[in-house]
Parts: sequence; structure tokens; C-alpha cells
Amino acid sequence: MNATNAAGWRPTMGEVDMSSDTPRTFSGDYGLMLEEPLSFELGGNGKCGVDLDEPECAPLSNLPLRKAALDLPGLTEPETVRHYTRLSRQNYAIDLGPFPLGSCTMKHNPRLNEKVARFPGFADVHPLQPQQSVSGALEVISELADWLITLTGMSAVAMSPKAGAHGELCGLLCIRAAIEARGESRDVVLVPESAHGTNPATAAFAGFKVESIPATVEGRVDLEALKEKLGPNVAGVMITNPNTCGLFEPEMKAIADAVHAAGGYVYCDGANFNAVVGKVRPGDLGVDAMHINLHKTFSTPHGGGGPGAGPVVLSEALAPYAPLPFVTRDAEGQLRLVEEETAGEDHPNSFGRMVAFHGQMGMFTRALAYILSHGADGLRQVAEDAVLNANYVLRSLEDVLNAPFGSSGPCMHEALFSDKGFAEGFSTLDVAKGLIDEGFHPMTVYFPLVVHGAMLVEPTETESKAGLDRFIGSLRSLAERARSGDETLHSAPHYAPRRRLDETLAARKPVLVWKGQPASPGQPTLTEIGDR
Repeated sequence: MNATNAAGWRPTMGEVDMSSDTPRTFSGDYGLMLEEPLSFELGGNGKCGVDLDEPECAPLSNLPLRKAALDLPGLTEPETVRHYTRLSRQNYAIDLGPFPLGSCTMKHNPRLNEKVARFPGFADVHPLQPQQSVSGALEVISELADWLITLTGMSAVAMSPKAGAHGELCGLLCIRAAIEARGESRDVVLVPESAHGTNPATAAFAGFKVESIPATVEGRVDLEALKEKLGPNVAGVMITNPNTCGLFEPEMKAIADAVHAAGGYVYCDGANFNAVVGKVRPGDLGVDAMHINLHKTFSTPHGGGGPGAGPVVLSEALAPYAPLPFVTRDAEGQLRLVEEETAGEDHPNSFGRMVAFHGQMGMFTRALAYILSHGADGLRQVAEDAVLNANYVLRSLEDVLNAPFGSSGPCMHEALFSDKGFAEGFSTLDVAKGLIDEGFHPMTVYFPLVVHGAMLVEPTETESKAGLDRFIGSLRSLAERARSGDETLHSAPHYAPRRRLDETLAARKPVLVWKGQPASPGQPTLTEIGDR
């Protein structure tokens, strides 16, 4: 810890690993690496950046009145703006560099999309407006839906699901409704080991029992093991293709045929659709339902869990059971939104409604702008470039990082490595923390679970060769340090505003409420967590 100086300021930025001849600074800042206290430390109670007149009338006696001051920091406007601007400088963003998170497809968000989404006719619509006043918005939804159906080779699409896992639930509810309509009660969903982690969770949430299907030594679904599990109790299979090992499932059609022959349905996790968009139509492979993450394939922004959009494309067999609401075109060619279940017309077999309104308009507008600006040939190139970049990463690093499925042929849009070959005591976490010192966001770590110490790297199509070479050089350097037993890697990051956190302690005893200093007995301070 750093001692408090004569002025009473404790420069916690001194945690940065500076060489012994580097002088400490009075402010705690080092150049443009700015130390920033908590807002509670900056401003105290009783301060306010706004002058408010005393109310002219007496407060109403029947209203509950606060008797004590709000326990909030008092900041002036400049202090507030500077505080959050300084915090934003400590964030990593896709506009700063590559986000190599495997399975997340963190691609560039074109500014054209943002401009279109802010057009008044789109940005200002309200979900409770009369339908006749939002015909343009309905046209956007309909055109995007047509593109999604065409690109996937499916028969229909449910636009209302809000995210990938929400889309999974939608697909499974369609499958359950179809099975019930046949008078059956199948209750098992098969999930391969190489599927996304949300798949078994969603199946369990939907009321199904989950049975796992092992992977082959090549990292693909074991077709024979799957066939042995099929029976009259199996509702379907949830499969990720390309899978989380970064590999395409070449026996996808055979898997679908076997499941269909047993009376089940095939759900495909579409999170990795970016690798095959414009190249492969999942409907041609026998898929019955697949969600599409618009933020992954069609460049709508990731953002703190939302606003998301996860449309679900459906086969002819499942289309009658899709949720409400949906857009349809009447006999006169006019679009309308069907919002109510009506026996004998429209959509009588729908399993119901998932959300109050019809999807997320801002995401629909951005996704359609992306699709139209690329065109069919551009979308094909997106997939080709994403796969090319991933294979460039894989082959450039496989001599210093173990690639467990490197001999299985080319990968798709993400390259998978393991910690095999590191010196004793060194782990994937050391390499990930070292990447922070190199100025990069770490890759996805310890996922998929089928590979020990997994490192899943997804460069996406938007990274240039020069940018990839810089990332590859940094990762190569870190791999060599882990292999040689460089002890300084254990304490990385050294150049970040905070040192390596005790993540176990932070998870078990999170400091979520400001209680002033010192912390309550047994409760670690924020600085103590950083020191450990």
C-alpha cells in the first residue's frame, strides 16, 4: 500500500508496477492514466451543483416525506462530467481495439446503422401508436424478416424474442406445442457437450430433462451416441453449429434425419451464424428452429445485456406454433400486426405471447441497414473473412499454443487453444491477465468445458491483417512466457489502473454499497481486494 502524503491524498494509482527509478506523482495520475476516486469520495452530503428555490406552498400532509438527507454524493456538474469521463477512459471498447471473445462475435458497429436508427420516423415511434401510423416500421420488420427467412432457408420467423436465450426458449416452446398437438408427452432434450451453455439451461427452464451427448476426439457430435439416445421420450436436440470448439458439424444433416425419424425436432443455436451467413442455409440441413443474435451476425451493438434482439426462424413443421405478435400482409397488400389469438383465423395454434411488444425496433433498423449495405455478396464475404481471420490466428499460434483440434482441419470463425505445454503452476488466467498489459481485452477463457484451460479466440471479419499481427505477436509473447515459467506473469496485469483482483473474494464478498471508510469488520475494502 502507498502511504498517505502530507496533503492527505493517497495515490492508489501507485499500484501500477513502475520501475524503481520512476518517481511517484503527487496526484496519483501517471500521464494520461488517471486515478479516479469513487463518487462518494469526491463529494460529501450537503453539497449540490444545483440551486433550487424553496417551495412556495406547504407540502401536502398526506404525502410521505423524507426526514433524512439522501445518502448520495454531492457533486458539481464539472465534477460529475469529469468523474464519468475519467471512468470511461478505463473501459475497453470495440472502438479502441479488437474484442477477441470467442463465441461472442464482437464486431464493429457501422456508424451508418446508427444514423439510420436515429431517423425520426424510426427513433420516435411508440409501441402504443395506432397501427396505421407506423406502416413504415412494420415494413422494416417485414423486410428484415424476409431476409432472415431467405438467409436461413426457413419458412417463418418470430421477431419478438429479445436475446439468444430468449430465442432458445421460444424455439423450445414451439417444439413443446407441436408435440402436444400430436397428443404426445416427450420430455427429454439431447444437448451435445459442444453446445453453448445456455442450451441445457433453457431446456431445463422449459421443463425438459436434459441428456448430454459426448463429443468425438475431433470435437464434433458423436452421431452414434446420439442415435443410441433417441427414443419415444426425446422431444429434440439442441445443437450449436458451428460448435463451440470452432468447428462445423459435417454430419448435421444425418443428425437431423435421425432425430426426425425418431419423431423429434432439431433446434440449432444460431450464435455462430456469422461463420456461415450467406454460405449455408440451416433449413437445408434439417433445422426446425434457430435463433439469430442480431448483435453477433448483423452488427447491432452489444450493450450491458440489452437492448437485444433474438429472432427465431422456424421450419414449416413449427411455423404454426410461433408466438404472437407477428406482421402479416392482408389481401390488399397492407401490413398489419396480429396481436390476439383468434380461433379459426390468423394463428390459432400459437403457444402464446412472450413479450408485450413486437421486438426491439432500434435493433431491427440497424440490422436491416447492415444487411442492405452489404447485400448478399457482402454477407458471404463477411463469413469468408471471419473464417479466414480465425484460421490465420490458429495457424500463426499453434507452434506455441496447443490447438486441441488443430489437426481436425480448418476452424470456422474462432480458434481454440488450451493451456497444455505451460510450465507447472501457470494457467490460462495468467495469459489472459497478461493480455491486459498488452492493451487487449482477454479472449474467452475456460470455455468450452470440453477443453482444459480453454482459450477461445474470435477475431471477426472486421480486423485487418496488421491488427491481427499485433494481437498474435502479443499472445505469442505471453505463451512463450507461460511456457518458460516467467514468474512476473503470475502478477499480471502490472500496467492497468488496478492489479489482479482476488476474483473469488470479490464474488463471495462483493462490496456493493458504500459504507464509508473504514469498511465494516470482516468486509474488505475495494483497495484490499485489488491488492490481493
